[in-house]
Amino acid sequence: MSLLRCESISKSFKDAESEVNILQDVSIDVFDGETLAILGSSGSGKSTLLHILATLDSPDRGEIFFEDVRLNSLNQKKQAAFRNKNLGFVYQFHHLLPEFTAQENVAMPLLIGDMDKRTALAKAKEGLHRVGLSHRLAHKPSQLSGGERQRVAIARALVNSPKIIMADEPTGNLDADNSEHIFELIQSINKELNTAFIIVTHDQSLAQKLDRTLFLKKGKLEALV
Repeated sequence: MSLLRCESISKSFKDAESEVNILQDVSIDVFDGETLAILGSSGSGKSTLLHILATLDSPDRGEIFFEDVRLNSLNQKKQAAFRNKNLGFVYQFHHLLPEFTAQENVAMPLLIGDMDKRTALAKAKEGLHRVGLSHRLAHKPSQLSGGERQRVAIARALVNSPKIIMADEPTGNLDADNSEHIFELIQSINKELNTAFIIVTHDQSLAQKLDRTLFLKKGKLEALV
């Protein structure tokens, strides 16, 4: 059985003169513990698809299921609760809160979920240790390198022990060495915790290292590698 499934997802945007089709009848099955790349050039629709799968955006047509729960039938409050419990999300630009420390940033999803602060900070400390940042607990994002900020973002995505993590160009702003370190971290998390990953990227070398690759071109699922 699929962990996450979308069926016939379509999405378009209207401007002053025309309608632009971003996604056209896209169907995907994601299985427990697999690493999946969604590969495509800029403007292909891959980030839009990821946001729809994460319930951060809504499709015009189609259905999204998580373990047979129809996600796009849930109201916004229930979708937010679903994300907090089951899903981790890693943005290209990390989206860390600048006024908080690395430990506080990682603890944020737990605090939003009403966990007491002491327990949340303890779990955040464990998460930062997992990604090799035990020595950066009290550092704010401005005091961290780009690779360190992305590792904090991954620790934050992991802190609720989600079944699936979605990452939007997680190595897009990193140099080759840091990109390789992030991939090794993703690989170790996947093997140790059986966490599924969906990674949006235009980097073919990264995509080739994952279990499976889907290729999007102009909003259509064109090839499966």
